[in-house]
Amino acid sequence: MAKKPISFGVAMRNFQTYPELPDAQKLINYGVRMEELGFESLWVWDHILLGVDPHFPIIDSLSLLTAVAARTSKIKLGTGILVLPLRNPVVLAKQLASMDQISGGRLVLGMASGWYKREFDAVGIDFHKRGKIMDQNLEIMQRLWEEDMVAGEYPPHNLRNAVMFPKPVQRPRPTILIGGYADKVLKRAATASDGWLTYFYTPEGFKEDWAKICNFAEEGGIDPASLNATNQLPIMVGRRSEVEGPMREWLDAEWDFASWSKSTPESAIMGTPEECVEQLQEHIDAGIDRIIFVPYKYQDEQVDAIAKDIIPRLS
Repeated sequence: MAKKPISFGVAMRNFQTYPELPDAQKLINYGVRMEELGFESLWVWDHILLGVDPHFPIIDSLSLLTAVAARTSKIKLGTGILVLPLRNPVVLAKQLASMDQISGGRLVLGMASGWYKREFDAVGIDFHKRGKIMDQNLEIMQRLWEEDMVAGEYPPHNLRNAVMFPKPVQRPRPTILIGGYADKVLKRAATASDGWLTYFYTPEGFKEDWAKICNFAEEGGIDPASLNATNQLPIMVGRRSEVEGPMREWLDAEWDFASWSKSTPESAIMGTPEECVEQLQEHIDAGIDRIIFVPYKYQDEQVDAIAKDIIPRLS
């Protein structure tokens, strides 16, 4: 069986650390530039509320991707990760179908059940039922995208011959990747989506959980080879002695690593272009299909180094 080609995406910083605020126009221009540099996909983070002290002002993920879609023509547009239970699934199905229409079929949907209870409390969604809500929302949205008319009781949603057009450009629907770490979530990724989107995993951690996903897929009668594996990885290019300190400081200051997951600062890619390529090749050899680069502080020089000095060596 031929090996699937590797894709290389890049994250955008649609959140900041207060008192800094995200600049919407600069973010849109960043998205345009990522297409010019040849990245396969562009990924935004998603929260409605994030943090307390410090808090992290964040531009809405879907609004931002829609704006980038209007200014670009080729780059895929991904949510990494959309907190699905926080949204009304009928309204969200309409919004995402419209975004896929606006972008000409470039939407990629990373979705997860969420982890931040204060956010759920503020929106009025039961945090403890988020897994059940996630599964229900996925079913509602997929039915609205794939069926001409939908009838079904999904309390509190009562679909009485619901008709939603236009459908997404992508048929039967946009690609859906599930994010998360628990076995229940890994099973959802294997059996109810097109694959898994994970965050700051080492090659060893990835292989361990990917093996679980493949087993869940086989048990569900699904070919594991049909699933996509995507990993978000922090990266800083430069002499190792000069970049390791700043990268560690940045990871400690702005990023969370759930104690129940295999996400770890040890996943950081650091060093000269040659050293970074060697580290990234370990991820590719582990079975990753797409790497989403999270450049150190999203600096222009780091993005340029990834696009010009690293991706060509990996491709």
